[in-house]
Amino acid sequence: MNEDLTQETARKLGIVTSGSLATGLDVRLDSSISIEEIKVGQYVTIAGDRSRFLGMITDIKLGAMAQSFQDTPPDVSDPFIARVMAGTATYGILHVTPTLVIGGEARTILEGPQPVKTIPSHFSSVSLSSQRDINLVFGDEDQERFYIGNPLDMEMKVCLNLAEFVKRSNGVFGKSGTGKTFLTRLLLIGMLQKSKAANLVFDMHNEYGWRGSSERGHEVKGLKQLFPSKVSVFTLDEESSRRRGVMTDAVARIGWDEIEPEDIELLRRTLNLTEPAQQAVYQFRQDFGSKHWLEKVLGLEKDGENTRELLERLHIADSTFRNLRRGLDSLKRLPFLVPETTENTTQRILEQLQRGNHVVIEFGRYHDIVAYMLVANMLTRRIYDRYREATEKAAGENKPAPHPLVITIEEAHKFLDPEIANQTIFGTIAREMRKYNVTLLVIDQRPSAIDAEVMSQVGTKLTCLLDNERDVEAVLAGVPGKNELRAVLSRLETRQQALIFGHAVPMPVVVRTREYGSPDSYKDFGFVEGAELRARAAQDKKDLWDSL
Repeated sequence: MNEDLTQETARKLGIVTSGSLATGLDVRLDSSISIEEIKVGQYVTIAGDRSRFLGMITDIKLGAMAQSFQDTPPDVSDPFIARVMAGTATYGILHVTPTLVIGGEARTILEGPQPVKTIPSHFSSVSLSSQRDINLVFGDEDQERFYIGNPLDMEMKVCLNLAEFVKRSNGVFGKSGTGKTFLTRLLLIGMLQKSKAANLVFDMHNEYGWRGSSERGHEVKGLKQLFPSKVSVFTLDEESSRRRGVMTDAVARIGWDEIEPEDIELLRRTLNLTEPAQQAVYQFRQDFGSKHWLEKVLGLEKDGENTRELLERLHIADSTFRNLRRGLDSLKRLPFLVPETTENTTQRILEQLQRGNHVVIEFGRYHDIVAYMLVANMLTRRIYDRYREATEKAAGENKPAPHPLVITIEEAHKFLDPEIANQTIFGTIAREMRKYNVTLLVIDQRPSAIDAEVMSQVGTKLTCLLDNERDVEAVLAGVPGKNELRAVLSRLETRQQALIFGHAVPMPVVVRTREYGSPDSYKDFGFVEGAELRARAAQDKKDLWDSL
């Protein structure tokens, strides 16, 4: 982009020639501006007779004075003829979707930018938006707002309103390799920096805790290195953590006695359980008791006389029992599942969350979806129950509610599939919209596989490039002006660009996400080498003496 087009007093791009409130405006490009300098997703300011409007370029077209220029193009090998034709007989057309009124009306002066309810008149001047206009809409970074990136070809900062962000469940979407993990790290840092929510992160690929990788394969610091006193890392695979040189706070173990039939029900399709086998789980729990039902089922001899008598008494077919055992035996092979545990992992995690800290659960070598779904579902159900109890108690005693909690899950469609979303804890949390101060941050490359009702409750969507039409439709369902946004979404670059829209931003915006991974970027996040580690050591020493 020409440097003078990005100045505070950007020269005019063109004038409004036609359009409507429903479909957007057509802007004829000034002959002095090359159409190749303009990009979809850029912001423009429109100076109407009484108001100023902020809008986004959603399409770029070529126009001509007469059809004959398209049917029989003139000879433009002569540079003089080419210059005469450009901007007069032929010209560029920008399609702009106006979104906000940012000046001129008394209400905008008193209350800030307002949604558009009218459009500017013919021949209104259009120019690239200035730093002042962008700041007026998105605000400067402060305790409420977090700098997430820059508009295309602009140095202005776009900020998310994190106070609004954590009020509803949110989503990060995009096909593989487009920067979902990168973007999620920024969101986790923002919530931690601004103290807007604690976060429970189910880290399937070990990318958020101690270290991670950029989309180009470079190693970057994880949350634990940047904020060691505010992030706790629990690992399910101590051996893997040791090999990778990862600093962890605790090794997570789950007892067989902690697994409930509801946890198995979520895994029914993953374990290939039949409907009768799933019902048998509840029968065994009722017969054996809630504490040791799984251990006793796993201890049954498949062809033993006692087993046959038990199955006859409970009216469970032998084929059903064998189907159930095959599924449960696959869980038995997971090393972090043990008959009994000496520590309550759920309680330790809850203590960290109640302090406002982030908790990252690393899975190490256990990338199997069975392990991920089992652990995420078990811990989420139990922690959610504690938050519900704490919220209800606080309301009854007229005390402040618990610190907001965001639960971050990858492969979200596995938990929020239309067939099971109504039965899972994750579907419940999404629909309740922070009823008990708990929301979700879902990360997925297949949003079309997520239940439509759940998607409708997602407050803010941060969407990287998607190339599947069904996924695009799922992300944009119910969004005003979705046809225009569809064109913008399809033009995103494969890395470090995202379309953001929803409750945390006043209008849709395409951003190039801020830098993450360089020493300067770590300083921007407030990280000072060694200082946080020393602070953590001092705090650990104090905690030790306080406990004696």
